Amino acid sequence: MSETRTTDPVFPPGRYGRRRSGRRRSVLPVLVLVVVVAASLLISVRLFQQFGRTDYEPQIVGWSEPSDAVMSIEFKVRVPAGQPAECVIRARDYDGFEVGRRTVVVRPSGNETTIDAKETVPTTARASVGDVVNCRPPA
Repeated sequence: MSETRTTDPVFPPGRYGRRRSGRRRSVLPVLVLVVVVAASLLISVRLFQQFGRTDYEPQIVGWSEPSDAVMSIEFKVRVPAGQPAECVIRARDYDGFEVGRRTVVVRPSGNETTIDAKETVPTTARASVGDVVNCRPPA
């Protein structure tokens, strides 16, 4: 059996540039990755605090037979006990385009946690569906 020895290749001097002796890892890509992950986490927490789940949960109950100028929307809002809610309601046409929007403040009659409301939305065209976009504490 013959034995083969391997040796590092010998390159002519000055022909291929300076050779590196081993692998060096740069800290810069790792540092950039840590900064990007930290910034993403900070932005996510901030957006969740601003737009995330709240104590105000709307639920659409129904809407009246619409006319060309107005739509009546009936909805419920779960709120902290006795607190009012500011809700954005809208009317959409058959194709899904918004034809009316209104912001309303609904108030409980006592120390209730659920508010039943029925509000009208003026429309620019005949609406076919009503929505509660969101509810939040009044500003």
